[in-house]
Amino acid sequence: MKKNLLTLFILFFILQLATGQNQKEFIFNFGTENTETPGISIDSPLCMDKANSYGFDFGTSENVQLQTQSFTSEKPVYFSINIPEGNYKIEVVLGSGKKTSETTIKAESKRIFRDRIQVKKGKKKTETFIVNVRNPEIKDGRTVSLKNRELDDLNWDNKLTLEFLGDVAVQKICISPENKVKTIYLAGDSTMTDQDLEPWASWGQLVTQYFNNSVAIANHAFSGASLASFKGRKRLEKIKKQIKSGDYLVIGFAHNDEKRTGEGIGPWESYTTLLRAFILAATNKGAEPILVTPAQRRLFNENGKLIPTHGDYPAAIRKVAHDMEVPLIDLTEMTTKMYESWGREQSKKAFVQYPPNTFPGQIKELKDNTHFNNFGANEIALAFIQGLREKNLLLSEHLNKDTPIYNPEDPNKPSSWKIPLSSRFENTKPDGN
Repeated sequence: MKKNLLTLFILFFILQLATGQNQKEFIFNFGTENTETPGISIDSPLCMDKANSYGFDFGTSENVQLQTQSFTSEKPVYFSINIPEGNYKIEVVLGSGKKTSETTIKAESKRIFRDRIQVKKGKKKTETFIVNVRNPEIKDGRTVSLKNRELDDLNWDNKLTLEFLGDVAVQKICISPENKVKTIYLAGDSTMTDQDLEPWASWGQLVTQYFNNSVAIANHAFSGASLASFKGRKRLEKIKKQIKSGDYLVIGFAHNDEKRTGEGIGPWESYTTLLRAFILAATNKGAEPILVTPAQRRLFNENGKLIPTHGDYPAAIRKVAHDMEVPLIDLTEMTTKMYESWGREQSKKAFVQYPPNTFPGQIKELKDNTHFNNFGANEIALAFIQGLREKNLLLSEHLNKDTPIYNPEDPNKPSSWKIPLSSRFENTKPDGN
């Protein structure tokens, strides 16, 4: 009998490991008198370092003021915790007894989740969202091959990082494993990846704010990626190990594939073959693939019309989508309408185009016609979402109810963008420019 009980206990323990039930829940209560139980009381500006597995990160502890029931700050604040990879439900209680607050919340590499949430003095408001956390490990010693510039990215470290901006007031953070949600995997290049530093941005890190808590977004895209290099760096292998029935794989390449040369390389040869392999990687696991044509580059002719720069690659993607009966979001078509509607001058404000000394340490002009700033990335994200709706895809059922309808022929104006910038910058263009 004892042997049978021991066997059952071992099997139960193994099942817990397999389903992620061994992952811990963390609750942090902020404030000099915030002693809610259960939870960890943070009554001083604790720094995240080698001695602490959680705390205020990137030197922002000096920005924190501890109130009786919250921490407040008028400058950006990062809070991190060492945590295993997986999907997590994040619950943040906002508000202060001292003043009205307006808090923007981002996570990991600048993924936007909540935009300027206002809470009146003495009140509180709870915001809940889902964050995907990952590391480079695959299995049996195999790992994703990161590029040198990715080694310090917040997406690939062994911790969860939350970023608070604006007139910040936070009372509590609850972090708990969420193993039942569907996962949207993103595979693509610099126009899709989570750009780690300002002023660069991509649509994959802006789209997170528009989905509800029934899905997590795992953005595996990287700057300079082609279908071949994505596979060669074991990114596809990492996704194949984790993707499951009911999940989604969004596939968006071409910017860098079109630069490859050699025998058998081209839109109708190697590209089409690899694209089919990526689709099968999803369908073989019961997941749904979605193809995305590349966003246009900002290149106008003398008549104010956009000059196509992607050759036959958008046509090749459309043909594969038709032949394999895979949903297609045509960002090439939508961004053509979008940029031409803005025109030559106003469209600059959707890209990283800034005079010298706009940002700390930026002594030279930034002039990029491929990569977006936050406003431009958000417009692409809205176009992608509109494509989901127009195709009546099931994924659109997971959108927040207040997600706006978008018309690429009548895009938003740059002045409409109000979300504050993060505090971490770089002047180097992403790979694949």
